[in-house]
Amino acid sequence: SCYHDRMAKQTTVRLPDELAEQAEAVARVKETSLNGLIVESLTAEIERVRRDQDFALRARRLLDRDKELLDRLAQ
Repeated sequence: SCYHDRMAKQTTVRLPDELAEQAEAVARVKETSLNGLIVESLTAEIERVRRDQDFALRARRLLDRDKELLDRLAQ
């Protein structure tokens, strides 16, 4: 994966037992680590939402609202 070429941020993820067991099984079958499966899955989800126009619109509204609040605080 391309993330090995950069510094990796370490984080803790708490998974329900059943989801963790299923994820470990999928990782074994795919011959990858659980970490690799999680990175692959998050990468795919981020790419999916980047193509989602409704998501982009909601993100733009949120960013505009945050900018407005920060501008008011900076006065």
